[in-house]
Amino acid sequence: GLDMYVEALARLNARLKACGSPVTVVAFIITPAKVNSFTVETLKGQALIKQLEDTVQEVSARIGRRLFETAARGREPLAEDLLTEQDRILLKRRVFALKRDALPPIVTHNMVSDHEDPVLNQLRAVRLFNNDDDRVKVVFHPEFLNANNPVMGLDYEEFIRGTHLGVFPSYYEPWGYTPAECTVMGVPSVTTNLSGFGCFMEDNIASPQDYGIYIVDRRLKAPEESMEQLASYMFDFCQKTRRQRINQRNRTERLADILDWKRMGVEYMKARQCALRRCYPDAFDDAFASYDDAADEPRGKLSRPQSIPGTPLAGADLSTYDFAALSISAELPGVRDHDHDHDDDLRPPIQLKMKTPLMTPTIQTP
Repeated sequence: GLDMYVEALARLNARLKACGSPVTVVAFIITPAKVNSFTVETLKGQALIKQLEDTVQEVSARIGRRLFETAARGREPLAEDLLTEQDRILLKRRVFALKRDALPPIVTHNMVSDHEDPVLNQLRAVRLFNNDDDRVKVVFHPEFLNANNPVMGLDYEEFIRGTHLGVFPSYYEPWGYTPAECTVMGVPSVTTNLSGFGCFMEDNIASPQDYGIYIVDRRLKAPEESMEQLASYMFDFCQKTRRQRINQRNRTERLADILDWKRMGVEYMKARQCALRRCYPDAFDDAFASYDDAADEPRGKLSRPQSIPGTPLAGADLSTYDFAALSISAELPGVRDHDHDHDDDLRPPIQLKMKTPLMTPTIQTP
């Protein structure tokens, strides 16, 4: 799916430039490849950023002391009293050191076979070179992440939580843990209906996109249509406000209970029993027939979040709005009985996938 991802990034870049969007997208490509070492430009840039960070912290500390001393003398501090000429010169030096004549590199390492790497060749084909007018900037990191990395000293979990959207348009994956990990951490993600995760979400959620799960159709659509759909998903995501992104992340994180092992483990056991029964039918009695029957029964889906559309307008009567949040009981499948639930979680439950679809309970504020 990397070729589709890179092509969709190029189309997203063209759309953002065409509409004059001020949004800058930083697209990371994290996948292992044969490398020698970090490039000189990467290490130099990291050192310059570290110098700038240290200088800003020193200047900020001095400004804080001057601000306190001026206020302690009973005088109102002025801007020219806080930032001295020496501090200005020091900051100018750091800013000047960051300027470069060439374009920022798109890869952080020296590749063993630069001209044969498929990711770099695809980036060259679509001309994503981190130009000044490009709204999509690319960072190709051909190694897995770890906290000891001198350039990006982040663990995988920290890196995922720092992103806004995970894009995994794989052509085929039996399950696909990367979008599932994004979901558990509250990060919206893009997957396909040729992965187990995408099919699972389609089967269990009435409107996955409202929960931050974007599913690209690679089964029934041509590659050109799938790439256009992926570019549209990313473009629509770039149009969201910060508040909308926060609301969506909250809804995405509420899906983590669906992926809990207490629920997924039951499905694994059902699949194993079903496979054994069909392979060795004489070794089982009719007591295990429920596994086959349960797999064929039509079941409902997780309802559309009632926070769609957006939040109420300022000054509106909140009693006219319904609020819903996800809650899962320990017994699977099932839904908490809100009338008899006396725990500390006051969030009203959203319905999970059931054998028979039910109405989602709602609560109105007094």
